[in-house]
Amino acid sequence: MNTTELASKTPAVVDPDLVAMMDGVFSDYRQGGVLAAAGVRVEYDRALWQRLDSLGLVRLTGAEDNGGSGAGWYEAAELLTAAVRHGVRVPLAEHDLLACWLLEALDLPVDDAVRTVCVQPRDGGATTAVPWAGEAQRVVVLWPVGDEYRLCEFDTAELSFTTGTNLIGEPRDVISVDVSRISGHPVHAELVERLVRKSAMVRAIQVCAALDGAVTMSVEHVASRVQFGRPLAKFQAIQNLISDAAAEAALARAATESALRSATDTDWQSTHLGFQIATARSCVGHAASVVVRNAHQVHGAIGTTHEHRLHTYTRAALAWRSEYGSVRFWDRQVAAAAVAAGGQRLWGLISDGS
Repeated sequence: MNTTELASKTPAVVDPDLVAMMDGVFSDYRQGGVLAAAGVRVEYDRALWQRLDSLGLVRLTGAEDNGGSGAGWYEAAELLTAAVRHGVRVPLAEHDLLACWLLEALDLPVDDAVRTVCVQPRDGGATTAVPWAGEAQRVVVLWPVGDEYRLCEFDTAELSFTTGTNLIGEPRDVISVDVSRISGHPVHAELVERLVRKSAMVRAIQVCAALDGAVTMSVEHVASRVQFGRPLAKFQAIQNLISDAAAEAALARAATESALRSATDTDWQSTHLGFQIATARSCVGHAASVVVRNAHQVHGAIGTTHEHRLHTYTRAALAWRSEYGSVRFWDRQVAAAAVAAGGQRLWGLISDGS
């Protein structure tokens, strides 16, 4: 591969000053870093949200003529990564990349209200847990009608909630809404499919950031911890655990960046994008198992305590990898795409956009 080809396959470089500013905001905010225990509900910090809004980060990817900052997904990925790195839980992705994007795509008005989005299933089953629903001010609800969907935005006061949380205490609430007498705005199924893909990509980015955090913390721990007169990093068994975790995290990030590059280059319309996102989600899901196990092994008992920051990464990775599709679901998507491509077209499926 020559230099030109390599450059064309490298993700766009985000302004370093913007990245530093994002990191600085969350670094200044973090207080001690100990988050809620499993099952304890987390509320996002309204003061932090206002600060992010004043810096143009709440609607980072929104159109400038509609109150946004006009940035792209690479910048959004840096913002999500910075939040994960500092253990800050806010509904940035659900608000900007999903709910507000969808409203803009339909030429519907977007104001300063905090939003999340809910897609009701076609099979008439129960609505899955909606991220941050009880904490948002409005919920954008989509429901199937024939071959298409309909959309209506509700104030949270109009909805009934069954509250719940994920492993790190982020709200995951089931909503109850009667849409039988609501006409709503028509939404083409293709746009809903794009929303599903963006949702999956959000979690892939967040899991990668959590895995990187766990690996970094593990490397720092074994380098500084002395056992039997020498650093843990000098023990071959520890080296194997660290190298395996780092390799899995790197694979997950490579798959995710490849899918993101393909998505942004084609405006989320690449022929093989579904396969690429499924591959990324499969990789991050399996990587999470290895990284979480190995990170806790090298930390020993101290890594299992609530006071240690390791769990802010490991529990987050395990929570997010199961949202917008389980690991098994994405494994099956990869397998189905490979079988459908067949032997002659399989290489083209794998190498497209790589």
